[in-house]
Amino acid sequence: QGLLKESGGGSVQAGGSLRLSCTPSVSTFISNCVGWFRQAPGKEREAVAAIYTGNDRSFYADSVKGRFTISQDKTTNTVYLQMNSLKPEDTAMYFCAGDYPDTVVTNPLGSDEYNFWGQGTQVTVSS
Repeated sequence: QGLLKESGGGSVQAGGSLRLSCTPSVSTFISNCVGWFRQAPGKEREAVAAIYTGNDRSFYADSVKGRFTISQDKTTNTVYLQMNSLKPEDTAMYFCAGDYPDTVVTNPLGSDEYNFWGQGTQVTVSS
């Protein structure tokens, strides 16, 4: 079992919503920064959103700004990705990523910044 686990994926129609969760398998594990990434078949992995857990500063890819919201529950160290107004092009496997609590992440939307990855949760949006 990995250190991070995603849940909440599913199939929805365009315009619908889903909320993804990223939960650490060790409840006390806190990443300095948590990112959400996605990868569609035949495409490269791309950043979706990220959040610094210390100050709640968040970052978004242009393609999801205004539709997706990243947030956290500090009581459970869970990071959420609320996805609204979903489009067929949002269809992908979604992964959350994190790192050690003392790791300095300088590019939150850069996948190379993270050492811990979940197994992914599938999101399918039909037209």
